[in-house]
Amino acid sequence: MTNVLFICKFNRFRSKVAEAVFNKINKNYNYKVKSAGIIKGNPLDKNQVSFSKERGYVIKNPSQGVSSKLLKWQDVIIIVADDVPKSLFSGNVNYGKRLIAWNIKDAKSDDKKEVMRIIDEIESQVTKFVNKIK
Repeated sequence: MTNVLFICKFNRFRSKVAEAVFNKINKNYNYKVKSAGIIKGNPLDKNQVSFSKERGYVIKNPSQGVSSKLLKWQDVIIIVADDVPKSLFSGNVNYGKRLIAWNIKDAKSDDKKEVMRIIDEIESQVTKFVNKIK
């Protein structure tokens, strides 16, 4: 079993969408995914949750922060966000066998066009990743 951890700044949109997309399109049950943020305590954004649902991705679990338990659990870290430094997780072998950074910018929650563009970008990146692991 390979464990993939998607990380963004707050775990309220980008990493949550990446987790939902992966779970929807991945048929390889040797992979399990979770998501987290480097800053915890921010609630999910109603607009971003609603826009994600329009695209078929249900986001319902509350946001969670990166923990030592998650870092021990994962085999691959994918940093979905452009505002999370890769250096936080590089240079320490305990933080995963692979570290991938997609550098996807965040959007204001009321900018539906931009939120949908980000969902498209996440879908594209997750699809490429899933195709590589098939």
